[in-house]
Amino acid sequence: MQKKIFALKELTKNLWWSWDTEAKQLFEELSPLLWERNNHNPVELLRHISNDELIARCHCKYAEKLDRVYARYQAYLNEKNTWAALNAPELVANPVAYFSAEFGIHESVRIYSGGLGVLAGDHIKSASDLGLNFIGITLFYKEGYFRQHLNHDGWQMEDYPLQYPENLPVEKVTGPDGKDLIITVNIAQSEVYAQAWRLKVGRATLFLLDTNIPANESHYRDICCRVYGGDQNMRINQEIILGIGGAKLLDKLGLQPKVYHMNEGHSAFLTLELLAKEIAKGATETAAMATVRSRCVFTTHTPVPAGHDRFSRDMMHYTFDKYLTSIGMEFDDLMKLGSEDPKNIHGLFTMTVLALNLSRAANGVSKLHGQVSREMWQHLYSDKKVSEVPIGHITNGIHTSSWSCGLTDTFWKNYTGSVDEMTLSRENAEAALAKVSDDEIWSLRYSLKRNLIDFIYRYLANQLFHQHTHSFYNEYDVMRSAKNTLSPDVLTIGFARRFATYKRAPLIFSDLDRLNRIINHPTRPVQIVFAGKAHPHDDAGKDYIRQIVEHSRRPQFTGKVIFLENYNLGVAKRMVSGVDVWLNTPVRPMEASGTSGEKNVLHGGLNFSVLDGWWPEAYNGDNGWSIGNGEAFENYEEQDRFDAQQLYATLENQIIPTFYERNEHNIPTRWIKKIRNAITTIAPQYNTHRMVRDYALRYYLNQEEK
Repeated sequence: MQKKIFALKELTKNLWWSWDTEAKQLFEELSPLLWERNNHNPVELLRHISNDELIARCHCKYAEKLDRVYARYQAYLNEKNTWAALNAPELVANPVAYFSAEFGIHESVRIYSGGLGVLAGDHIKSASDLGLNFIGITLFYKEGYFRQHLNHDGWQMEDYPLQYPENLPVEKVTGPDGKDLIITVNIAQSEVYAQAWRLKVGRATLFLLDTNIPANESHYRDICCRVYGGDQNMRINQEIILGIGGAKLLDKLGLQPKVYHMNEGHSAFLTLELLAKEIAKGATETAAMATVRSRCVFTTHTPVPAGHDRFSRDMMHYTFDKYLTSIGMEFDDLMKLGSEDPKNIHGLFTMTVLALNLSRAANGVSKLHGQVSREMWQHLYSDKKVSEVPIGHITNGIHTSSWSCGLTDTFWKNYTGSVDEMTLSRENAEAALAKVSDDEIWSLRYSLKRNLIDFIYRYLANQLFHQHTHSFYNEYDVMRSAKNTLSPDVLTIGFARRFATYKRAPLIFSDLDRLNRIINHPTRPVQIVFAGKAHPHDDAGKDYIRQIVEHSRRPQFTGKVIFLENYNLGVAKRMVSGVDVWLNTPVRPMEASGTSGEKNVLHGGLNFSVLDGWWPEAYNGDNGWSIGNGEAFENYEEQDRFDAQQLYATLENQIIPTFYERNEHNIPTRWIKKIRNAITTIAPQYNTHRMVRDYALRYYLNQEEK
């Protein structure tokens, strides 16, 4: 029996369980209440359950499930014939080192803030599934990103609960002598020390650097305190630890990556450490730069010039003075590497420019974003036309099994081996769908929507209680009244993402009278669920949240427009599985890719978006809906008015009629036809297995996909 308990505890130490439905059920079954209360964290869960209880539970069918899950886990770890082994053996022999300021792997490990981190988390999981020798590098944020709660006025408030290593599936990295492995980095006139934690993600490994150790001066201990926390000085310190510290860690571990992949410019300082190593070997600066370029690739995610990290010359000089002296590099030479105008090294240092200058390949994260990036950075390549600027694109995808809830996973296993098989090819998806009737798809949709609604009411009860709303009971009772109750019969729209202003969360409220007629139509009503966080320093984004909360409290919208606070991966999974339509309203072309609309597809959800990011590539007229046709206006107010009119018209004339048009069996056959089209055209293409294969062959190995 002790072997079974050992197996259960071993499963908690590898985040593989987070994308295996039966493994998640294994933990939830021990205590559904504790599972929810501990944010689906099995390490913390088992701290509250005695060995005696575990032994008793293992005397029944629970043991059979545990044996089955553990055997699958071991088979996964020991699989030899992976995609990488068969198609990219060089990436098995030597690792890919993937640097990212955040990783959104699971809601219980709070080292992410938004889409960049979720993409990195899905990337490392697919790299594991495909068998790449893959190493992630990030920081161990002891406070993570903030926990959001709303005050009575709907204004976002932030708090930062600590996360403790003992409650996470991490282990401290040690040296051959068994002592903590420590690396040192020069920042300003100080030596800053960092330890590392190891987190297993399937076959992949994620290292988390941590400066919260006694050896550091007090102000340096907090470098790794919060995701994107603090001022510019904190930001540059974080990026030095991530880039230079990460490169030093790999070197100290004796690892020799085949390629260094910078996921956004935050980690670009790693190129300086690689340069320093080459120069220390006796290479000239020119030869060293060529070697570093040959080993680095760079992905940019930011289509707005203001969104790229920039540091003043004075800050760069103060921060790098001691480091440059130690590696024998002139300060002006450093400034040239990051200056948008090499002839003017007295301006700002741009991290994206550093990454572009010292990478052999660079890419945007959608076809449109690649084009925008070439235009944005063409001035760095004055001898080239925009079309010749060396920035390509690999469109983002999602890790399908991570976003497949238990109901959906079980549903598709009745018709194919797994949800992953649905994404292998269009032919696979069509073959599975051919076995599924419209009635069965519609039944799945009802089950998923009921799950979402039940979740919302549990969540809202807790949310209203923590808001200390004096009218809590009255407000909750009104919301649950027969008139205002959310219903699985009603067309449900979801909107959840970071509340940056360009994403225009309140756009659907542009005409309240028209929206009232849409939401409260006597026979074809609509309900909308919102969630999302604004950056702590983004008051405009916070005001968008306040506006939506205010609208949700209007009598005509009460109980029909919902805002869920403290958006995280767990809330996202509930929403993408349950809503009928996923709404996306960015100002084109400011959404680099966006992946949330890809996550609802296998649940039978449909996308409704401005033609921005990935959607222009995927949209075919039959697999969802577009807001406009890519029209662009110089005047933002004119753009908002036009897009709002397009949104309303499409809702009223296309989406709502299609949803409520039923056959003699009360099945919306035209709607389900769109679901089928969405699954066959989106699921096989917009997933991270395809994305990682693209990176492996085109960027890591410099060849075309086989």
